[in-house]
Amino acid sequence: MKLVRIYTGDDGESHVEPMDQSEFPFGGPNGTRTPLVPAVGAEIALRREGFLEFHPAPRRQYMVYLTARVEIGLGDGSSIVMEPGDILQAEDTTGRGHTSTVLQEGVCLVVRLEE
Repeated sequence: MKLVRIYTGDDGESHVEPMDQSEFPFGGPNGTRTPLVPAVGAEIALRREGFLEFHPAPRRQYMVYLTARVEIGLGDGSSIVMEPGDILQAEDTTGRGHTSTVLQEGVCLVVRLEE
């Protein structure tokens, strides 16, 4: 399982920051929960095979890949493949954004963090 954050850098391009599970602020009962993150809604999204040109994230959101496989492309030519079980924290809401290539049709849970 990968946990990654995509954000807009000072150059207006999207960048990927791997997140290490060991750095999460686990606490609460038995040290197994992070603090609650306010969300405004959640939906299941069907991702069909295909390519989507550069686009910023529509809002801050989590993408939890349930059955879809998606390659996220960045402006510098690099990419990262999100597999079932991976979580993307999308924060690149400005700038050129990223590309998305759905390698395997499937579903994602989208948790909207803001409108």
